[in-house]
This record gives sequence, structure tokens and C-alpha cells, in this order.
Amino acid sequence: MTDRSSVQIALFAALIAALGLAPNFAVPVMGGVPITLQNLGVMLTGVLLGWKRGSLAVLLFLFLVALGLPLLSGGRGGLGVFSGPTVGFLVGWFFAAALTGYLMEKLTTLPVFWAAVLAGIVGNILLLYALGIPGVSMVAGIPLSKAIVGSAIYIPGDLLKVVLTGFVAQALWRASPSRVPSFTPRLKA
Repeated sequence: MTDRSSVQIALFAALIAALGLAPNFAVPVMGGVPITLQNLGVMLTGVLLGWKRGSLAVLLFLFLVALGLPLLSGGRGGLGVFSGPTVGFLVGWFFAAALTGYLMEKLTTLPVFWAAVLAGIVGNILLLYALGIPGVSMVAGIPLSKAIVGSAIYIPGDLLKVVLTGFVAQALWRASPSRVPSFTPRLKA
């Protein structure tokens, strides 16, 4: 791994942490799973760094949270957060970043904006919800059907984050595509 890769991984882990400083809103029907901006950071990480670096950045972030650093929204951290209702989403962030990055690297025939939007929807909405909702159901003791219905409140915000990610990716593509790791396959095509 190059120094540049290490810096990118650390920088995007810090981005996810910084987005945790924004106020959150806990959703009571979902066992207290908050609406935050941190999944925007996970989405940007996968889209911009690709699957390897993106998943490593999220893994670094989760490691720091497990060590007790209060990096999650609301100043949460420590091993206890991995036994709460957000556990499926937290673990899912790793897989969401990996899948989002993988798709971004493979969707080279699409314009960057649309590739980022599609990768964000598949990785950071469909996959993340598939992992997070059962976790909420099990830990919070909510029937799975109620957790699925309750998760609908998150969809509009997540779709806005997907579009924002698309615009950021498109702007970076126009500014300097060779500096964005997930754009490398596009430059070779």
C-alpha cells in the first residue's frame, strides 16, 4: 500500500467521523436508529476510493469506534454500540462501501454521475438496509415487518445523499479524474 493510499484511507475515515458531528434525529419506531449524515460519508468513500480503499477506510473508522472514540453521531463509541439496534447498519457500512466502490469501478460505460447514483442506491440503500433492518428487528425486539415499514422514513434522505454523491463524483471527475482511485478503470477504458 502506498503512502497516498494510506492518507486517502485515513482522510475518508476522518470524513465519516466529521459527518457524525452534524445533529442527528433518533427514530423511535426503529429502536432509536438515528438519521445521520455518516452514511453519506460511507457512500462517498466507496464511490471515490473504490472497493479496496473504501472498505479499508470504513474498517478503520469502525475500529476507532470500537476502541471507544466517540465518533458516531451523538458522540457514541465503544463496543456497546455493536450490541445496539444500529449494529446491522454499522457492520453493513463496511460491505456497503465495498459494493459501492466495486460497482463504481465496473460501471465505466455510464457517465460518472449515473454510475455513482446507481452504485449508491445498490450499495448504500439496498444492501445497507438488507443488513441493517434485520439487526434492528433482532436487537430492538421489533417484528421484521414493522422494522421494514419503519425504515421508509430514511429513504428520502438517503436518496438525496445518493444524488449529492453523484454531483460530488461528477465534479471531481471533471476537475481531476486521475486523482480519484475509483476513476482509474474509467481512464483505461
